[in-house]
Amino acid sequence: MTFARNLDKYAELIVRVSLNIQSGQSLWINAPILQPELVRLISSKAYKAGAKHVHIEWQDEICTQIRYLNAPDDAFNEYPTWRADALSELADNNGAYLWIDADDPELLKDVDPARISANSKAAGPKLVKWREHMSSYKMTWSIVAAPSEAWAKKVFPQLDEQAAINALWDAIFKATRVDQEDPVQIWQEHNATLRNKREQLNEKKFHKIHYRAPGTALTVQLPEHHVWRGGSATNGRGGFEFNPNIPTEEVFLSPLRQGTQGTVRSTKPLSYQGNLINNFSLTFENGRVVHYTAEEGYESLQAMIEMDEGAHYLGEIALVPHLSPISNSNLIFFNTLYDENASNHLALGRAFPTCIEGGAEMSKEQQAQAGLNDSLIHVDFMIGSAEMDIDGEHADGRIEPIFRQGNWAF
Repeated sequence: MTFARNLDKYAELIVRVSLNIQSGQSLWINAPILQPELVRLISSKAYKAGAKHVHIEWQDEICTQIRYLNAPDDAFNEYPTWRADALSELADNNGAYLWIDADDPELLKDVDPARISANSKAAGPKLVKWREHMSSYKMTWSIVAAPSEAWAKKVFPQLDEQAAINALWDAIFKATRVDQEDPVQIWQEHNATLRNKREQLNEKKFHKIHYRAPGTALTVQLPEHHVWRGGSATNGRGGFEFNPNIPTEEVFLSPLRQGTQGTVRSTKPLSYQGNLINNFSLTFENGRVVHYTAEEGYESLQAMIEMDEGAHYLGEIALVPHLSPISNSNLIFFNTLYDENASNHLALGRAFPTCIEGGAEMSKEQQAQAGLNDSLIHVDFMIGSAEMDIDGEHADGRIEPIFRQGNWAF
């Protein structure tokens, strides 16, 4: 009975907070085929909230794996225009998009990385308009998660299959605060806390951010008119709040494209396109990655960085206290949505236009002139730990602590 109650509260949280469905909106759910019960609950609650249409796009990771292993090479040089057009239509009409992530972290470990890279490059030009709507918050979108058998066994290898799924559900319910009596109210309060942190950072108007930790000595310069974001976002057309990620513990911004110097080392594995990349480091000069190493998944890291020129530059820096619910679980989720919210992190690739004043209304050329990066990818990777110190540097050279030993210093 407890599981059924928590699943119902999770669906309610997704509809009312993640998406904040408005009357007349259409909702597109990209859903794992193994989670029909959750999808049915979300659909029912979305219609009750006023949704006009709920479209379900079912995904089966085994079929995805079969395609990558068996389709002809030239199949990965194409992306269906009809799907790109459908997503653009959803965005043009201020629809809502939900991705329920349940992927096996190592789904494509036996696939040639060149195939995965080719597929991403084919999709990129077709999805430009769609991604611009998302990154500028001109539509509602959110990412949440639900267990799959393979993912659960990766997180809890000591348990049998069903016990691992149950344990992962429990971890998801706890991390999303669904195990509490009124998660919707709790999330409204949590969003307010994150809003307070980002407002404090915006008032400080730092010029640079300095990171220090074992294997990390990194300086990141910020754009002149930067804006810290975090927690809930505002739909640019409707003016209502939604949460692009649940869970989320971060405040973030997009750095100056050519302003990163030094070396940073990962602290958690990165699951990228069905492959694990672990214990890797990146060295930056004038914003660009000039050297990289990895103890595991080097070819996948290389394919990611060489995706395009913009993939060599940062699109995001994010601050997450070490003392946070996901970090305190002492679990490695092998899933970026969760692991990035246990750790300070960076992202290679596409920047967020909303992270500079007026950026959402700028052209691509104007965004570039303001110092924002662009790329086909946006990939977060974790760098935080209890040993990380972070300082903010003002334009006059004054230094102010932001993090000490992995946690907020103010």
